[in-house]
Amino acid sequence: QMQLVESGGGLVLPGGSLRLSCVGSNMHFEAWDMNWYRQAPGKQRELVAAIAASGSASVRNSVKGRFTISRENAKNTVSLQMDSLKPEDTAIYYCNAVRDFRQAWGQGTQVTVSS
Repeated sequence: QMQLVESGGGLVLPGGSLRLSCVGSNMHFEAWDMNWYRQAPGKQRELVAAIAASGSASVRNSVKGRFTISRENAKNTVSLQMDSLKPEDTAIYYCNAVRDFRQAWGQGTQVTVSS
């Protein structure tokens, strides 16, 4: 069964950095579009960054210039480098894989930005 496992979350001071990773298993990883979503308490889940199977990448405006998404197909891994973190970045971050009409989700990793 296909599985996505996130890691790298934690508590960080404002202005700090974290790097999230998501490893996929039991899947042809390079064929899947990969996304990072986040959900803050009391808010809807929102798309943070996306990288297509082709390698084309994008991030939402509120994190542009601070977050970078990348993928390493040989390691079945998609990463989210988060710099200059702000308290409003606090959320559970989820890895998501999409291909055709199928999708899968990881269990999420907590990111807390606080002094």
